[in-house]
Amino acid sequence: MRVSIAGAGAVGRSIAAELLENGHEVLLIDKAPTAISVERVPMAEWLLADACEITSLDEAALQRCNVVIAATGDDKVNLVVSLLAKTEYGVPRVVARVNNPKNEWLFNESWGVDVAVSTPRLMSALVEEAVSVGDLVRLLRFSHGDANLVELTLPPESALAGTRVGDVAWPEDTSLVTIIRGTRVLTPSTEETLEAGDELLFVAAQAREEQLEDLLSVRNDPDAEPTPRPRASED
Repeated sequence: MRVSIAGAGAVGRSIAAELLENGHEVLLIDKAPTAISVERVPMAEWLLADACEITSLDEAALQRCNVVIAATGDDKVNLVVSLLAKTEYGVPRVVARVNNPKNEWLFNESWGVDVAVSTPRLMSALVEEAVSVGDLVRLLRFSHGDANLVELTLPPESALAGTRVGDVAWPEDTSLVTIIRGTRVLTPSTEETLEAGDELLFVAAQAREEQLEDLLSVRNDPDAEPTPRPRASED
């Protein structure tokens, strides 16, 4: 896979090093001569150019890239790079860094962004994920399709504790991706039984998040026996 990264600062270089270690081709682009530090990521290709200029992106042969990552410290630059990558070069996957959480609403498919990564939001989400039980925590937003990666730790009082995955009528546009149980990572099957304390990771449409949280929330009657929710009708 060929990846171009706009922004050769600490973030861009770190991403490049990881991708190179995994066997991918990486091109780092930056307009600041001081950012061109070939010795720090010697296996990468480097280009001294302004990633907001069409001529620069032509030189970078962006049309050959499978992924473009806009990783500069300037949200305006990241948006322009994302838009050009998607509309002018048809790059299949565009990932953009969000520096200011107030700008996060802009990082969507209208600006060519498939995945927006907000470091402040991610850090706060990881804090919430570590301490929250029974509350839905949004870990990552996928701009394309208006879907999010969300997590919920199943509380002991949940109506679904002791219920098989296949017996749960999950909301539409929602997919249970994995179950983290202690040190184990489980691929959910219809026969897997949910247990209190399970960390459940979903990809869900934003409009379904409240419905999903209600489904996984605690029972109104703490003495009631957990009962499987009926499956959705096949009709």
